[in-house]
Amino acid sequence: MRIAVHGASGFTGSLIVAELVRRDLTPVLVGRDAQRLRRVAERSGAPEAEIRVATLDDIDALAAAFTDCDAVLNAAGPFTLWGEPVVRAALAARRPYLDTTGEPAYLQKILTTYDEPAKQAGIAVIPGVTDDGVPGDLIAALAAARLDAPITEIRLADLRRPGAASRGTARSMAAIVVLDQVEYRDRSWQPVDGHALTIAEPGETEPVPVTALALPGVYTIPRHIDTPNVRGLIRAEVGELFAGLSGEVAESIPEIPDPAELAASRWMMLAEAIAADGSRARGWVTGFDAYTSTAIIAVEAARRLVADGSPAGTLAPAQAFDAASFLDRLALSGVKWQVEELPARN
Repeated sequence: MRIAVHGASGFTGSLIVAELVRRDLTPVLVGRDAQRLRRVAERSGAPEAEIRVATLDDIDALAAAFTDCDAVLNAAGPFTLWGEPVVRAALAARRPYLDTTGEPAYLQKILTTYDEPAKQAGIAVIPGVTDDGVPGDLIAALAAARLDAPITEIRLADLRRPGAASRGTARSMAAIVVLDQVEYRDRSWQPVDGHALTIAEPGETEPVPVTALALPGVYTIPRHIDTPNVRGLIRAEVGELFAGLSGEVAESIPEIPDPAELAASRWMMLAEAIAADGSRARGWVTGFDAYTSTAIIAVEAARRLVADGSPAGTLAPAQAFDAASFLDRLALSGVKWQVEELPARN
């Protein structure tokens, strides 16, 4: 199985290459700097890996780099600036496309703009195969499936604490925080209502203050769960950090996070489904080192997409993959997940 990794010389891209090698899959490194790509290949234990140079302003060259690969994994962000040429090249090459965007507005643009072109090309396009995008979407699907009555609301919370971040992540978040935050309310995307919330975190005795953020699930969950409301939430303290980000601050952050901080970091995606009869279910997924987790998730998504196939078009993770099976596979890498019913609301 040959997977083209665009942006392989970046931090996340290099982790994806290493994970492909670990899984005995064949990476094809694509980017604009052959020397940097070769260094990544050597560090990843694949010194003979193919290197293909193509720039974003040459769609034909990008498409040619992808044509004999089984899928394209794009890890070059910020995707709002640099993502669409790679999507168009994958469509031209008729190769399934995935990316590691964490930029919700961009993700929604890809889901809506490229659905029909992807169907015409006969391929799947799945943006946001990351530590928040895939686990959040899949665990929401599993939580909703535990309830019999119609689902009136999904609350999706990213409960990671402040910690190590790469320059690429900081750039993406700086682009996000200047946008108006939205939620899916009354079956359309609208500005958040802004009221304060808390949410119960498994294993914690005190409720966690949270604030609104348009997580990827705000856009992906309505594609497969029939609900009028989806709200994205993050820890209030993380929201405050994001609010202080700017392009200038982002450029001051190291390209590669401190390894010790990464090793000590933990992420958690929690979804709570609320039904019309007051019944509730909650699911959560947690793991360590968000960047390594993203590489594992992205590679598993690409592998399944190639091996198992999927419908053509733009897809949410739960539309492309069996949720429980995917999360069980992540458990082999230390990820834990659980779904449980909660006491009903009166």
